[in-house]
Amino acid sequence: MEKTLLKLLPETKENFPLATNSTFKVGGPARYFFIAKTKQDIIKAVKAAIKLNIPYLLIGWGANILISDKGFEGLVIKIQNTKYKIQNNYIEAEAGALTSFLATIAASANLTGLEFAQGIPGTLGGAIYGNAGAFGKSVSDIVEKVEVLKIDKKNTKRDFLAKDDCQFGYRESIFKKSKNWIILSAKLRPLKGNSKEIQKKMREYGQYRKERQHLQSFSAGSVFKNFKIEPSFKMLKKFPEFKKFINSGFIPAGYLIDKAGCKGMKIGAAIVSEKHANFIVNQGGAKAKDIFELSRVIKGKVFQKFGIKLEREIQLIGF
Repeated sequence: MEKTLLKLLPETKENFPLATNSTFKVGGPARYFFIAKTKQDIIKAVKAAIKLNIPYLLIGWGANILISDKGFEGLVIKIQNTKYKIQNNYIEAEAGALTSFLATIAASANLTGLEFAQGIPGTLGGAIYGNAGAFGKSVSDIVEKVEVLKIDKKNTKRDFLAKDDCQFGYRESIFKKSKNWIILSAKLRPLKGNSKEIQKKMREYGQYRKERQHLQSFSAGSVFKNFKIEPSFKMLKKFPEFKKFINSGFIPAGYLIDKAGCKGMKIGAAIVSEKHANFIVNQGGAKAKDIFELSRVIKGKVFQKFGIKLEREIQLIGF
C-alpha cells in the first residue's frame, strides 16, 4: 500500500509531524502527508486515498482544530491552492486562499464585507466549512456559490452549490454534515464600498484583537461557540444579567467562562487566557490531551454554575 500511494502521490511525506501545521502547535504525526497546491492535486490525493482505502483528512492553515497526540493514521491533505481573481465586483478564490489576504485585496478593490476576516488565521475553505465570522458578520453574508468535490463510495463529482444549498447557520454549514463534500473554491459577492473607510474598519478590528486576544501565542482562536439565548430562556430569572444579551441573541462563551472562574486555569502547559477566556493558549510544551482536558473542565464549570452546555467550536481530530 505504501509503495502504491507513493507512486500515485510521489510528493507524499511519511510520519510527518502535524504540530507544525497546527496553530496550537500540538498533535502527533500523520502517517502520510501531502500538500495539494491545486484543485487537481486535491482531487488526485482524494482519489488515491479512496482507491487504496486509506483514511484521509483535509486541513488548511491548521486553525480551529485540535489534533490528538496520536496523530492521524492515514493521509493528511494540506489544502494550499490559493488562486484568486476579482472580476465585476466578484471575488473568485480557491479554498486554500487565506481569508485575511482576501480581506486585504477586497479593500484595495473598494469591496466591503470581508473586514471581519482581518487577522483571522485560516483559509477560505475552512471559513466556509465553519461559517467563520466576527463582529456580527460571517463569511456566509457574501458567499454566492461554492465549488465542491462530492464523493460517493469510489466515485467523485465536481458540483456547485448556491448559498442557500450550503445551509449556513451560526458556525455551521452543510459541509460539517456531509463529510464527503470537499470545498474546492468559492465565488464571493462583497458590496461596493470606500477603500479608506474599509481599511479604517480593518485597522479598528485589528486593534481590538491586539488588545483582547493572544495573537502571537499558540492558540486556535475561540474554543467554544457562543450560547444562543432567547427571551424564553429559563435561566433568566436566576441570572437576570443575561437579559443584556437578548438583543444580540447570544451570550459570549468568553463571558460565561470568565464568570465561571476559569480564567488563568491551567493543565500542564495549557492555560485559559487572562485576556480572552474563550482562548486556550499553549504556553510551550503543552500536549493535545492537556488542551482537551482543560476544555472539558471549562465545560463542566460553566454547566455547574449556569446549567449551560457549551459546544466546542474547534474540531477534534483523533479523540
